[in-house]
Amino acid sequence: MELTIQHQDSYSRGELLLRTFFGWLYILIPHAIALWVMGIVAAIISFIAFWAVLFTGKYPKGMFDFMVGVMAWGMRVQASFMNLVDGYPEFGLDPQSGEKVKLSVEYPESLRRGLLLLRVFLGWLYVGIPHVIVLWLRMIVVFVIWFLAWWVVLFTGNYPESWHNFVVGTYRWSTRVAVYMSFMTDVYPPFSAD
Repeated sequence: MELTIQHQDSYSRGELLLRTFFGWLYILIPHAIALWVMGIVAAIISFIAFWAVLFTGKYPKGMFDFMVGVMAWGMRVQASFMNLVDGYPEFGLDPQSGEKVKLSVEYPESLRRGLLLLRVFLGWLYVGIPHVIVLWLRMIVVFVIWFLAWWVVLFTGNYPESWHNFVVGTYRWSTRVAVYMSFMTDVYPPFSAD
């Protein structure tokens, strides 16, 4: 799995203020409605994919691509709202459609059925508890960075690259966990932001 969110050389103060005060109107409302519908479809697809993997050992390719597309779309919106990128987030399920935000997940030719059942019954124990604890702590830092970076961008037009890398690394990590728990890979998510 690869997630990249481009660090820009400079950030627009005007866009920062526009997103802050009116982003809910022109970004959140249209994208949230569309993503809410896609989320319902994704939940249905995830249910069907579970049974497909259980009986065939394969995640149906079209369903897999749809799920990656929904994740990528959500990440484009999130990157915009967290001020990681300027510009309007693209609508659509193409994970490579965004210029600044790209997500790719390698399609597995086969998945292990036993591991699928292990995730369903014990995933909360061996994935949920350790990853959620660390990611929860990292998300606290992400929100502190988001607040501080807002002021830095407002006054300097620059988002500190190390802060940007930390936030993107946290999203990369949480996306790996989501991909694993969605039965889209058998590779256990590493405790790493890289």
